Amino acid sequence: MDIDPSEANTIPELSRLAAKAYGNRSVLVDQGISLSFMELDAARIKGAQALIASGIGTGDAVGIWAPNIINWIVASLAIQTVGALLVPMNTRLKGSEAAFILNHAEIKLLFTVKEFLGIDYQQLISDEETPTLREIIYLDVRDSNASSWEQFLNRGSTVSIETLEQREHALTAESPLDIMFTSGTTGRPKGVVTTHGQTLRTFATWSRTVGLTKKDRYLVINPFFHSFGYKAGWLACLMRGSLILPARSFDISSVIEKIVSERITVLPGPPTIYYSLLESSFRNGRDLSSLRLAVTGAAPVPPELIRKMKAELGFDVVLTAYGLTETCGVVSICREGDSPELISRSSGCAMPGVEIKCVDSNGLPVAPGLPGEVWCRGFNVMKGYLNDPESTKETITSDGWLKTGDIGVLGEDGYLQITDRLKDMFIVGGFNCYPAEIESQLCEFPGVSRAAVIGVPDERLGEVAFAFVVADSNASLDTEAILAWSKENMANYKIPRKIEIVEDLPVNASGKVQKNRLRAICSDFLG
Repeated sequence: MDIDPSEANTIPELSRLAAKAYGNRSVLVDQGISLSFMELDAARIKGAQALIASGIGTGDAVGIWAPNIINWIVASLAIQTVGALLVPMNTRLKGSEAAFILNHAEIKLLFTVKEFLGIDYQQLISDEETPTLREIIYLDVRDSNASSWEQFLNRGSTVSIETLEQREHALTAESPLDIMFTSGTTGRPKGVVTTHGQTLRTFATWSRTVGLTKKDRYLVINPFFHSFGYKAGWLACLMRGSLILPARSFDISSVIEKIVSERITVLPGPPTIYYSLLESSFRNGRDLSSLRLAVTGAAPVPPELIRKMKAELGFDVVLTAYGLTETCGVVSICREGDSPELISRSSGCAMPGVEIKCVDSNGLPVAPGLPGEVWCRGFNVMKGYLNDPESTKETITSDGWLKTGDIGVLGEDGYLQITDRLKDMFIVGGFNCYPAEIESQLCEFPGVSRAAVIGVPDERLGEVAFAFVVADSNASLDTEAILAWSKENMANYKIPRKIEIVEDLPVNASGKVQKNRLRAICSDFLG
Protein backbone atom coordinates (compact mmCIF):
# COMPACT_ATOMS: atom_id res chain seq x y z
CA MET A 1 0.00 0.00 0.00
CA ASP A 2 1.01 3.63 -0.42
CA ILE A 3 1.05 6.21 2.33
CA ASP A 4 -0.60 9.60 2.46
CA PRO A 5 2.12 12.06 3.51
CA SER A 6 -0.57 14.45 4.77
CA GLU A 7 -1.19 12.02 7.65
CA ALA A 8 2.21 12.96 9.11
CA ASN A 9 2.72 16.19 11.02
CA THR A 10 6.43 15.66 11.64
CA ILE A 11 9.36 13.96 9.93
CA PRO A 12 9.59 11.12 12.52
CA GLU A 13 5.89 10.44 12.00
CA LEU A 14 6.56 10.17 8.25
CA SER A 15 9.39 7.70 8.88
CA ARG A 16 7.12 5.50 11.01
CA LEU A 17 4.33 5.61 8.42
CA ALA A 18 6.75 4.64 5.64
CA ALA A 19 8.17 1.75 7.70
CA LYS A 20 4.66 0.44 8.36
CA ALA A 21 3.57 0.77 4.72
CA TYR A 22 6.68 -0.40 2.88
CA GLY A 23 8.25 -2.70 5.49
CA ASN A 24 11.13 -4.76 4.14
CA ARG A 25 11.30 -3.05 0.76
CA SER A 26 14.64 -1.35 0.13
CA VAL A 27 14.73 2.41 0.59
CA LEU A 28 18.49 3.03 0.47
CA VAL A 29 21.27 1.40 -1.52
CA ASP A 30 24.82 2.74 -1.38
CA GLN A 31 28.18 1.06 -1.97
CA GLY A 32 26.97 -2.44 -1.22
CA ILE A 33 24.87 -1.45 1.79
CA SER A 34 21.09 -1.71 1.63
CA LEU A 35 18.50 -0.57 4.17
CA SER A 36 14.80 -1.35 4.15
CA PHE A 37 12.18 1.15 5.29
CA MET A 38 11.91 -0.72 8.59
CA GLU A 39 15.69 -0.79 9.07
CA LEU A 40 15.95 2.94 8.33
CA ASP A 41 13.28 3.71 10.92
CA ALA A 42 15.06 1.52 13.48
CA ALA A 43 18.35 3.32 12.72
CA ARG A 44 16.57 6.65 13.19
CA ILE A 45 15.43 5.60 16.66
CA LYS A 46 18.86 4.35 17.67
CA GLY A 47 20.49 7.59 16.48
CA ALA A 48 17.90 9.67 18.33
CA GLN A 49 18.59 7.81 21.60
CA ALA A 50 22.30 8.48 21.11
CA LEU A 51 21.66 12.20 20.61
CA ILE A 52 19.70 12.40 23.86
CA ALA A 53 22.53 10.56 25.64
CA SER A 54 24.94 13.13 24.13
CA GLY A 55 23.03 15.96 25.76
CA ILE A 56 21.28 17.33 22.68
CA GLY A 57 18.13 19.11 23.75
CA THR A 58 15.03 20.37 21.98
CA GLY A 59 15.94 23.38 19.85
CA ASP A 60 19.68 22.68 19.84
CA ALA A 61 21.42 22.98 16.48
CA VAL A 62 23.26 19.95 15.08
CA GLY A 63 25.31 20.20 11.87
CA ILE A 64 25.99 17.69 9.11
CA TRP A 65 29.06 18.44 6.97
CA ALA A 66 29.38 15.43 4.70
CA PRO A 67 28.71 14.13 1.19
CA ASN A 68 25.66 12.09 0.15
CA ILE A 69 25.98 8.92 2.24
CA ILE A 70 23.51 6.68 4.08
CA ASN A 71 24.48 7.94 7.53
CA TRP A 72 23.72 11.53 6.46
CA ILE A 73 20.06 10.49 6.19
CA VAL A 74 20.10 8.44 9.39
CA ALA A 75 21.69 11.29 11.36
CA SER A 76 19.25 13.79 9.88
CA LEU A 77 16.20 11.73 10.86
CA ALA A 78 17.63 11.26 14.36
CA ILE A 79 18.18 15.01 14.78
CA GLN A 80 14.63 15.72 13.63
CA THR A 81 13.20 13.06 15.95
CA VAL A 82 14.57 14.64 19.14
CA GLY A 83 13.37 18.14 18.24
CA ALA A 84 16.83 19.48 17.44
CA LEU A 85 17.46 21.63 14.36
CA LEU A 86 19.32 20.10 11.44
CA VAL A 87 21.93 22.40 9.88
CA PRO A 88 23.17 21.01 6.54
CA MET A 89 26.62 22.38 5.61
CA ASN A 90 28.03 22.80 2.11
CA THR A 91 30.90 20.37 1.45
CA ARG A 92 32.75 23.10 -0.48
CA LEU A 93 33.02 25.45 2.48
CA LYS A 94 36.43 26.63 3.61
CA GLY A 95 37.36 26.75 7.29
CA SER A 96 36.32 30.34 8.00
CA GLU A 97 33.05 29.89 6.09
CA ALA A 98 32.22 26.75 8.06
CA ALA A 99 33.11 28.48 11.32
CA PHE A 100 30.71 31.31 10.49
CA ILE A 101 27.83 28.81 10.19
CA LEU A 102 28.90 26.81 13.25
CA ASN A 103 28.93 29.98 15.33
CA HIS A 104 25.91 31.75 13.88
CA ALA A 105 23.72 28.67 14.38
CA GLU A 106 25.40 27.86 17.70
CA ILE A 107 25.95 24.27 16.60
CA LYS A 108 26.66 21.95 19.55
CA LEU A 109 27.44 18.71 17.74
CA LEU A 110 28.80 18.21 14.22
CA PHE A 111 28.54 15.06 12.09
CA THR A 112 31.20 14.93 9.40
CA VAL A 113 33.55 12.50 7.61
CA LYS A 114 37.26 11.88 8.01
CA GLU A 115 37.95 12.78 4.40
CA PHE A 116 36.10 13.64 1.21
CA LEU A 117 37.77 14.44 -2.13
CA GLY A 118 41.06 14.93 -0.32
CA ILE A 119 39.61 17.35 2.26
CA ASP A 120 39.86 16.85 6.02
CA TYR A 121 36.92 18.86 7.35
CA GLN A 122 37.99 18.70 10.99
CA GLN A 123 41.39 20.04 10.00
CA LEU A 124 39.78 22.93 8.11
CA ILE A 125 38.24 24.27 11.33
CA SER A 126 41.01 23.27 13.72
CA ASP A 127 42.34 26.84 13.93
CA GLU A 128 38.90 28.49 14.04
CA GLU A 129 37.12 29.69 17.17
CA THR A 130 33.95 27.60 17.56
CA PRO A 131 32.90 28.10 21.19
CA THR A 132 29.54 26.27 21.07
CA LEU A 133 30.83 23.16 19.28
CA ARG A 134 31.21 20.42 21.89
CA GLU A 135 31.88 17.35 19.80
CA ILE A 136 32.59 16.05 16.29
CA ILE A 137 31.29 12.63 15.24
CA TYR A 138 32.60 10.87 12.12
CA LEU A 139 29.82 9.29 10.07
CA ASP A 140 32.22 7.12 8.07
CA VAL A 141 34.32 5.71 10.92
CA ARG A 142 33.44 2.36 12.53
CA ASP A 143 36.30 1.60 14.88
CA SER A 144 37.16 1.97 18.56
CA ASN A 145 37.76 5.70 18.23
CA ALA A 146 35.53 7.56 20.71
CA SER A 147 34.32 9.89 17.93
CA SER A 148 33.25 7.10 15.59
CA TRP A 149 29.67 6.58 14.45
CA GLU A 150 29.58 3.17 16.11
CA GLN A 151 30.70 4.50 19.47
CA PHE A 152 28.19 7.33 19.19
CA LEU A 153 25.32 4.91 18.60
CA ASN A 154 26.34 2.77 21.56
CA ARG A 155 25.61 5.67 23.92
CA GLY A 156 21.92 5.32 23.17
CA SER A 157 21.62 2.13 25.23
CA THR A 158 21.30 4.32 28.34
CA VAL A 159 18.19 6.11 27.00
CA SER A 160 14.80 4.39 27.23
CA ILE A 161 12.28 4.27 24.40
CA GLU A 162 9.83 6.05 26.72
CA THR A 163 12.21 8.98 27.10
CA LEU A 164 12.64 9.18 23.35
CA GLU A 165 8.88 8.99 22.73
CA GLN A 166 8.29 11.89 25.09
CA ARG A 167 10.63 14.04 23.02
CA GLU A 168 9.15 12.90 19.73
CA HIS A 169 5.52 13.30 20.79
CA ALA A 170 6.21 16.86 21.94
CA LEU A 171 6.83 17.82 18.32
CA THR A 172 4.09 19.44 16.21
CA ALA A 173 3.77 20.63 12.62
CA GLU A 174 4.87 24.06 13.83
CA SER A 175 8.09 22.82 15.46
CA PRO A 176 11.26 24.18 13.82
CA LEU A 177 12.87 21.55 11.60
CA ASP A 178 16.07 22.90 10.14
CA ILE A 179 18.30 25.89 9.48
CA MET A 180 19.39 25.98 5.85
CA PHE A 181 21.94 28.61 4.93
CA THR A 182 21.63 30.56 1.70
CA SER A 183 24.46 30.18 -0.80
CA GLY A 184 26.07 33.48 0.10
CA THR A 185 26.81 34.36 -3.56
CA THR A 186 25.62 37.94 -2.93
CA GLY A 187 26.84 38.38 0.67
CA ARG A 188 27.08 36.59 4.02
CA PRO A 189 24.92 33.43 4.15
CA LYS A 190 21.68 33.74 6.10
CA GLY A 191 20.15 30.91 8.13
CA VAL A 192 16.62 30.09 6.92
CA VAL A 193 14.34 28.52 9.54
CA THR A 194 11.50 26.25 8.40
CA THR A 195 9.15 23.84 10.20
CA HIS A 196 8.19 20.18 10.01
CA GLY A 197 4.70 20.88 8.72
CA GLN A 198 5.50 23.30 5.95
CA THR A 199 8.32 21.08 4.67
CA LEU A 200 6.08 18.00 4.61
CA ARG A 201 3.29 19.85 2.81
CA THR A 202 5.67 21.37 0.25
CA PHE A 203 7.25 18.08 -0.77
CA ALA A 204 4.08 16.05 -0.59
CA THR A 205 2.85 18.46 -3.27
CA TRP A 206 6.13 18.42 -5.20
CA SER A 207 6.46 14.63 -5.23
CA ARG A 208 2.83 14.16 -6.25
CA THR A 209 3.00 16.79 -8.99
CA VAL A 210 6.16 15.43 -10.63
CA GLY A 211 4.75 11.90 -10.43
CA LEU A 212 7.26 10.18 -8.13
CA THR A 213 6.16 6.60 -7.30
CA LYS A 214 7.25 3.54 -5.32
CA LYS A 215 8.49 1.99 -8.57
CA ASP A 216 11.07 4.73 -9.07
CA ARG A 217 14.81 4.38 -8.59
CA TYR A 218 16.11 7.86 -7.82
CA LEU A 219 19.79 8.73 -8.31
CA VAL A 220 20.29 11.67 -5.95
CA ILE A 221 23.16 13.65 -7.45
CA ASN A 222 22.10 16.96 -5.92
CA PRO A 223 23.94 17.42 -2.61
CA PHE A 224 22.04 16.61 0.57
CA PHE A 225 23.03 19.99 2.01
CA HIS A 226 20.78 21.60 -0.64
CA SER A 227 16.97 21.44 -0.73
CA PHE A 228 17.16 19.73 -4.13
CA GLY A 229 19.05 16.73 -2.73
CA TYR A 230 17.59 16.72 0.78
CA LYS A 231 13.91 17.66 0.52
CA ALA A 232 13.23 17.05 -3.17
CA GLY A 233 15.64 14.11 -2.91
CA TRP A 234 15.67 11.55 -0.13
CA LEU A 235 12.74 13.06 1.81
CA ALA A 236 10.48 12.93 -1.25
CA CYS A 237 11.50 9.28 -1.76
CA LEU A 238 10.53 8.49 1.83
CA MET A 239 7.09 9.96 1.11
CA ARG A 240 6.47 7.98 -2.07
CA GLY A 241 8.26 4.70 -1.35
CA SER A 242 10.96 5.30 -3.97
CA LEU A 243 14.45 3.81 -3.82
CA ILE A 244 17.22 6.29 -2.90
CA LEU A 245 20.62 5.83 -4.54
CA PRO A 246 22.97 8.56 -3.26
CA ALA A 247 25.81 9.90 -5.41
CA ARG A 248 28.75 11.27 -3.43
CA SER A 249 29.92 13.58 -6.21
CA PHE A 250 29.21 14.24 -9.84
CA ASP A 251 31.47 12.15 -12.03
CA ILE A 252 29.90 11.72 -15.45
CA SER A 253 31.25 8.23 -16.20
CA SER A 254 30.18 6.97 -12.76
CA VAL A 255 26.72 8.50 -13.19
CA ILE A 256 26.24 6.83 -16.57
CA GLU A 257 27.46 3.51 -15.18
CA LYS A 258 25.00 3.83 -12.28
CA ILE A 259 22.09 4.63 -14.62
CA VAL A 260 22.84 1.48 -16.58
CA SER A 261 23.59 -0.91 -13.70
CA GLU A 262 20.84 0.29 -11.34
CA ARG A 263 18.21 1.02 -14.01
CA ILE A 264 17.75 4.58 -12.74
CA THR A 265 14.36 6.10 -13.55
CA VAL A 266 14.53 9.53 -11.89
CA LEU A 267 17.42 11.95 -12.35
CA PRO A 268 16.67 15.53 -11.25
CA GLY A 269 19.32 18.24 -11.24
CA PRO A 270 20.45 21.59 -12.61
CA PRO A 271 20.94 21.94 -16.39
CA THR A 272 24.70 21.34 -16.05
CA ILE A 273 24.06 17.66 -15.29
CA TYR A 274 22.14 17.12 -18.53
CA TYR A 275 24.65 19.09 -20.60
CA SER A 276 27.38 16.83 -19.23
CA LEU A 277 25.39 13.70 -20.09
CA LEU A 278 24.73 14.94 -23.61
CA GLU A 279 28.36 15.87 -24.21
CA SER A 280 29.90 12.69 -22.77
CA SER A 281 31.24 10.12 -25.20
CA PHE A 282 31.05 7.57 -22.37
CA ARG A 283 27.30 7.11 -22.93
CA ASN A 284 27.81 5.89 -26.51
CA GLY A 285 26.38 2.39 -26.82
CA ARG A 286 25.07 2.31 -23.25
CA ASP A 287 21.44 1.65 -22.44
CA LEU A 288 19.88 4.65 -20.69
CA SER A 289 16.33 3.64 -21.57
CA SER A 290 15.30 3.29 -17.92
CA LEU A 291 15.36 7.09 -17.51
CA ARG A 292 11.85 8.54 -17.42
CA LEU A 293 11.70 11.68 -15.24
CA ALA A 294 13.88 14.79 -15.06
CA VAL A 295 13.11 17.82 -12.93
CA THR A 296 15.41 20.76 -13.50
CA GLY A 297 15.83 24.38 -12.56
CA ALA A 298 18.39 26.57 -10.70
CA ALA A 299 19.41 28.11 -14.05
CA PRO A 300 17.80 29.02 -17.39
CA VAL A 301 16.69 25.97 -19.35
CA PRO A 302 16.89 26.54 -23.12
CA PRO A 303 14.21 24.81 -25.23
CA GLU A 304 16.91 23.02 -27.21
CA LEU A 305 18.18 21.34 -24.03
CA ILE A 306 14.73 19.93 -23.28
CA ARG A 307 14.40 18.62 -26.83
CA LYS A 308 17.79 16.89 -26.58
CA MET A 309 17.00 15.43 -23.16
CA LYS A 310 13.98 13.69 -24.65
CA ALA A 311 15.41 12.79 -28.04
CA GLU A 312 18.95 11.78 -27.04
CA LEU A 313 18.73 10.82 -23.35
CA GLY A 314 15.30 9.20 -23.58
CA PHE A 315 13.45 11.04 -20.81
CA ASP A 316 9.67 10.67 -21.08
CA VAL A 317 8.98 13.61 -18.80
CA VAL A 318 11.05 16.78 -18.37
CA LEU A 319 9.67 19.31 -15.92
CA THR A 320 10.91 22.59 -14.55
CA ALA A 321 10.29 24.10 -11.15
CA TYR A 322 11.23 27.25 -9.28
CA GLY A 323 11.97 27.90 -5.65
CA LEU A 324 14.45 29.22 -3.16
CA THR A 325 15.72 28.32 0.29
CA GLU A 326 13.32 30.83 1.85
CA THR A 327 10.31 28.92 0.42
CA CYS A 328 11.29 25.41 1.54
CA GLY A 329 12.74 25.03 -1.96
CA VAL A 330 9.58 25.28 -4.08
CA VAL A 331 7.25 28.04 -5.31
CA SER A 332 6.02 26.85 -8.70
CA ILE A 333 6.07 23.60 -10.69
CA CYS A 334 5.19 22.50 -14.21
CA ARG A 335 2.66 19.70 -14.57
CA GLU A 336 3.23 16.42 -16.41
CA GLY A 337 0.62 17.26 -19.05
CA ASP A 338 2.15 20.66 -19.89
CA SER A 339 3.34 21.11 -23.46
CA PRO A 340 7.07 21.12 -24.21
CA GLU A 341 6.77 24.76 -25.28
CA LEU A 342 5.21 25.72 -21.94
CA ILE A 343 7.83 23.78 -19.99
CA SER A 344 10.61 25.42 -22.00
CA ARG A 345 9.47 28.95 -21.33
CA SER A 346 8.26 28.68 -17.76
CA SER A 347 8.85 27.32 -14.28
CA GLY A 348 5.24 26.25 -13.92
CA CYS A 349 2.46 27.76 -11.88
CA ALA A 350 2.14 28.27 -8.14
CA MET A 351 1.70 25.27 -5.86
CA PRO A 352 -1.75 25.00 -4.26
CA GLY A 353 -1.77 27.25 -1.21
CA VAL A 354 0.83 29.61 -2.68
CA GLU A 355 0.30 32.98 -4.39
CA ILE A 356 2.65 34.65 -6.85
CA LYS A 357 2.76 38.20 -8.17
CA CYS A 358 5.29 40.32 -10.05
CA VAL A 359 5.72 43.88 -8.83
CA ASP A 360 7.49 47.10 -9.78
CA SER A 361 10.04 48.99 -7.70
CA ASN A 362 7.21 50.40 -5.56
CA GLY A 363 5.78 46.97 -4.78
CA LEU A 364 2.77 47.46 -7.08
CA PRO A 365 1.66 44.57 -9.33
CA VAL A 366 2.67 44.83 -12.98
CA ALA A 367 0.38 43.73 -15.80
CA PRO A 368 0.54 40.10 -16.99
CA GLY A 369 3.37 39.62 -19.44
CA LEU A 370 5.53 42.43 -18.04
CA PRO A 371 8.69 41.81 -15.99
CA GLY A 372 8.77 42.55 -12.29
CA GLU A 373 10.23 41.27 -9.05
CA VAL A 374 8.64 37.97 -8.05
CA TRP A 375 6.86 37.99 -4.70
CA CYS A 376 5.17 34.95 -3.19
CA ARG A 377 2.98 34.24 -0.19
CA GLY A 378 1.82 31.00 1.37
CA PHE A 379 2.44 28.14 3.78
CA ASN A 380 5.92 27.53 2.33
CA VAL A 381 7.43 30.90 3.33
CA MET A 382 10.15 30.60 5.97
CA LYS A 383 9.62 31.57 9.58
CA GLY A 384 12.50 34.00 9.22
CA TYR A 385 16.25 34.37 9.12
CA LEU A 386 18.05 33.02 12.17
CA ASN A 387 18.89 35.78 14.66
CA ASP A 388 18.36 38.42 11.96
CA PRO A 389 15.03 40.21 12.46
CA GLU A 390 16.14 43.17 10.35
CA SER A 391 16.80 41.07 7.22
CA THR A 392 13.60 39.11 7.87
CA LYS A 393 11.60 42.35 7.98
CA GLU A 394 13.26 43.55 4.77
CA THR A 395 12.43 40.28 2.99
CA ILE A 396 8.89 39.50 4.23
CA THR A 397 6.23 42.23 4.11
CA SER A 398 3.82 42.86 6.95
CA ASP A 399 1.11 40.98 5.04
CA GLY A 400 3.28 37.92 4.38
CA TRP A 401 4.70 38.46 0.88
CA LEU A 402 8.27 37.17 0.42
CA LYS A 403 10.44 39.33 -1.84
CA THR A 404 12.43 36.78 -3.82
CA GLY A 405 14.89 39.13 -5.51
CA ASP A 406 14.19 37.34 -8.80
CA ILE A 407 12.84 39.00 -11.93
CA GLY A 408 10.01 37.18 -13.66
CA VAL A 409 7.08 37.43 -16.00
CA LEU A 410 3.71 36.07 -14.90
CA GLY A 411 1.42 35.12 -17.76
CA GLU A 412 -2.34 35.40 -17.78
CA ASP A 413 -2.41 31.60 -17.46
CA GLY A 414 -0.59 31.86 -14.11
CA TYR A 415 2.65 30.35 -15.41
CA LEU A 416 5.83 32.04 -14.25
CA GLN A 417 8.93 32.66 -16.30
CA ILE A 418 12.03 33.57 -14.30
CA THR A 419 14.16 35.93 -16.32
CA ASP A 420 16.91 36.92 -13.90
CA ARG A 421 18.15 37.84 -10.47
CA LEU A 422 17.33 41.42 -9.50
CA LYS A 423 20.87 41.81 -8.19
CA ASP A 424 22.36 40.60 -11.50
CA MET A 425 20.52 43.24 -13.52
CA PHE A 426 22.71 45.98 -14.99
CA ILE A 427 21.84 49.19 -16.82
CA VAL A 428 23.20 49.98 -20.28
CA GLY A 429 22.65 53.60 -21.29
CA GLY A 430 19.46 53.76 -19.24
CA PHE A 431 18.09 50.38 -20.40
CA ASN A 432 17.64 47.52 -17.88
CA CYS A 433 19.55 44.42 -18.99
CA TYR A 434 18.76 40.99 -17.57
CA PRO A 435 21.66 38.56 -18.08
CA ALA A 436 19.45 35.45 -18.33
CA GLU A 437 17.65 36.93 -21.33
CA ILE A 438 20.93 37.54 -23.16
CA GLU A 439 22.24 34.11 -22.12
CA SER A 440 19.15 32.43 -23.53
CA GLN A 441 19.59 34.25 -26.83
CA LEU A 442 23.29 33.36 -27.05
CA CYS A 443 22.38 29.68 -26.63
CA GLU A 444 20.42 29.94 -29.87
CA PHE A 445 23.68 30.49 -31.78
CA PRO A 446 24.76 27.22 -33.44
CA GLY A 447 27.42 25.50 -31.39
CA VAL A 448 26.85 27.39 -28.12
CA SER A 449 25.75 25.05 -25.31
CA ARG A 450 25.96 27.43 -22.35
CA ALA A 451 26.46 31.11 -21.71
CA ALA A 452 26.87 33.44 -18.74
CA VAL A 453 26.63 37.21 -18.89
CA ILE A 454 27.61 39.89 -16.41
CA GLY A 455 27.67 43.68 -16.52
CA VAL A 456 31.04 45.44 -16.56
CA PRO A 457 31.82 49.18 -16.25
CA ASP A 458 31.79 51.32 -19.36
CA GLU A 459 32.69 55.04 -19.46
CA ARG A 460 30.04 55.98 -22.02
CA LEU A 461 27.13 53.66 -21.21
CA GLY A 462 27.66 53.00 -17.51
CA GLU A 463 27.74 49.23 -17.94
CA VAL A 464 27.84 46.80 -20.86
CA ALA A 465 27.48 43.04 -21.26
CA PHE A 466 30.47 40.70 -20.99
CA ALA A 467 29.65 37.15 -22.16
CA PHE A 468 31.31 33.82 -21.44
CA VAL A 469 30.26 31.00 -23.78
CA VAL A 470 30.89 27.25 -23.77
CA ALA A 471 30.93 25.33 -27.04
CA ASP A 472 29.00 22.17 -27.79
CA SER A 473 31.19 19.10 -28.03
CA ASN A 474 32.83 18.99 -31.48
CA ALA A 475 31.76 22.59 -32.21
CA SER A 476 34.21 25.32 -33.14
CA LEU A 477 33.22 28.83 -32.13
CA ASP A 478 34.42 32.20 -33.34
CA THR A 479 33.84 35.28 -31.20
CA GLU A 480 33.51 37.59 -34.20
CA ALA A 481 30.83 35.36 -35.69
CA ILE A 482 28.90 35.32 -32.39
CA LEU A 483 29.19 39.09 -32.16
CA ALA A 484 27.94 39.57 -35.74
CA TRP A 485 25.01 37.23 -35.03
CA SER A 486 24.23 39.12 -31.82
CA LYS A 487 24.04 42.39 -33.75
CA GLU A 488 21.51 40.79 -36.07
CA ASN A 489 19.39 39.24 -33.32
CA MET A 490 19.60 41.47 -30.23
CA ALA A 491 18.67 45.00 -29.33
CA ASN A 492 21.79 47.15 -29.45
CA TYR A 493 22.01 47.66 -25.68
CA LYS A 494 21.98 43.89 -25.07
CA ILE A 495 24.87 43.05 -27.41
CA PRO A 496 27.93 41.78 -25.51
CA ARG A 497 30.85 44.16 -25.88
CA LYS A 498 33.25 41.31 -25.19
CA ILE A 499 32.87 37.55 -25.64
CA GLU A 500 35.18 34.93 -24.18
CA ILE A 501 35.02 31.27 -25.19
CA VAL A 502 35.70 29.08 -22.14
CA GLU A 503 35.86 25.34 -21.55
CA ASP A 504 33.37 25.50 -18.68
CA LEU A 505 31.53 27.89 -16.38
CA PRO A 506 32.28 28.04 -12.65
CA VAL A 507 29.31 26.70 -10.71
CA ASN A 508 28.56 26.06 -7.05
CA ALA A 509 27.52 22.66 -5.73
CA SER A 510 23.86 23.30 -6.60
CA GLY A 511 24.67 24.06 -10.22
CA LYS A 512 24.33 27.85 -10.15
CA VAL A 513 26.88 29.86 -12.09
CA GLN A 514 29.18 31.73 -9.71
CA LYS A 515 29.08 35.18 -11.24
CA ASN A 516 31.33 36.60 -8.55
CA ARG A 517 34.09 34.39 -9.97
CA LEU A 518 33.29 35.57 -13.49
CA ARG A 519 33.60 39.17 -12.30
CA ALA A 520 37.05 38.37 -10.93
CA ILE A 521 38.01 36.86 -14.31
CA CYS A 522 36.69 39.99 -16.02
CA SER A 523 38.97 42.13 -13.90
CA ASP A 524 41.94 40.22 -15.30
CA PHE A 525 40.69 40.60 -18.88
CA LEU A 526 39.92 44.29 -18.51
CA GLY A 527 43.04 45.13 -16.57
